[in-house]
Amino acid sequence: MGRSAGWTTKMTGRPAMRSPGTPPIRREIERAFWRKIAEGLTSEDAAVACGVSGPVGSRWFRQRGGMPTIELGPGSGRYLSFTEREEIALLRMQGCGVREVARRLGRAPSTISRELKRNAATRCGRLEYRASTAQWKAELAARRPKSVKLATNEALRAYVQDRLVGAVSAPDSTRALGPEVPAWKGRNKPRRQDRRWAKAWSPQQIANRLPLDFVDDPSMRISHEAIYQALYIRERGGLERELVTCLRTGRALRVPRARARRRARGHVTPETVISRRPAEAEDRMTPGHWEGDLIIGTNRSAIGTVVERTSRFTVLIRLPRMEGYGLEPRVKNGPALAGYGAETMKDALSAWLTTLPEHVRRSLTWDRGKELAQHGKLTSETGIKVYFADPHSPWQRGTNENTNGLLRQYFPKGTDLSRWNERELEAVAASLNSRPRKTLGWRTPEEVFGEHLHLDYRTSVATTG
Repeated sequence: MGRSAGWTTKMTGRPAMRSPGTPPIRREIERAFWRKIAEGLTSEDAAVACGVSGPVGSRWFRQRGGMPTIELGPGSGRYLSFTEREEIALLRMQGCGVREVARRLGRAPSTISRELKRNAATRCGRLEYRASTAQWKAELAARRPKSVKLATNEALRAYVQDRLVGAVSAPDSTRALGPEVPAWKGRNKPRRQDRRWAKAWSPQQIANRLPLDFVDDPSMRISHEAIYQALYIRERGGLERELVTCLRTGRALRVPRARARRRARGHVTPETVISRRPAEAEDRMTPGHWEGDLIIGTNRSAIGTVVERTSRFTVLIRLPRMEGYGLEPRVKNGPALAGYGAETMKDALSAWLTTLPEHVRRSLTWDRGKELAQHGKLTSETGIKVYFADPHSPWQRGTNENTNGLLRQYFPKGTDLSRWNERELEAVAASLNSRPRKTLGWRTPEEVFGEHLHLDYRTSVATTG
């Protein structure tokens, strides 16, 4: 008893295939998943949007290093789709012949005939057509495994690896070992910790240097994208995954551009973008338009900086840490104990703005940081309109950016800013406000801002009289 050797080949006309068990997820779903990733969705959200579980999406994203390994463009229509295979299975169950199925699908009868024979299920000992099994067999047969250039060209691989992870040497060829770093655990580069010292050429630098070093050797050519794929995609096998630590970003997974640009900015509404700011703020002739931001120090410390556009008058806002900082564990969506959370920032700005006359608190332009997420409450309490600069556009708050650079003389990067009290911040602000400025005709910000306050007071008294 039993079947003769090669019986499946005789029935299907193709070599025997391994049993699929549970057929894998179709390529169309995987393509849809990577399209959602390109739109900026997380791996879990992209998976759910395509009808698969979140853990499956996370596994796809991590195994492929954040990069798709299949073409994402629409199919040419040359090959049968899964929907068409479902139609074939249904029509065959209804007793339709090959030509009738072909007529309804708009395909050639020979295409349907080959499909019913080649991709039919054979587990039961006879040909039974099932759409899921047929799709799995078609995708398996369509694979064209191709060896990676870095895996087959040893000289090219050695050149790329040397430029990526090669030792750092002094001009006299003495090797500089650099700091000792822990073994790579598959995660991004550590924050504020030592990193591995290497030559660390970028893939683009390597790809464009090859034609200069090997003018007459066309085999020593590779694109920078191929180097990235060899680093991030585990199946490529061209380069070790741990070499991503030698890239400038040090990312363990490649981040799609849309996701890198997509940040939580729900507090920025269409009414608060900088294009809605009054035109009078642009020419700096009307006082009362301010620009603000934070300067950040170590241990999650910060100081609020606010500058008036017309006079360049600077105010420093102290942001003390809340009770329990460093003692209580961090709570997700809980209060920001570091001192520059939305609630703390709103209260600190409100306490200062209410001390100013109404005519010098017309608008406040801020960076897109979440520390000003409660700008609506700030406006209702103080009457000042809040606007947010465009992403990656620091020049739209140039006065504040320049002032922050001046303040780094007193508050250098890498220092704890929470140690300074309110009196000391007032002293630093007074130092800046008493410096003569070329843009003010060598007058000081304090003098110009004082004139605006006094001029408006005299105007209001004359109008009342």
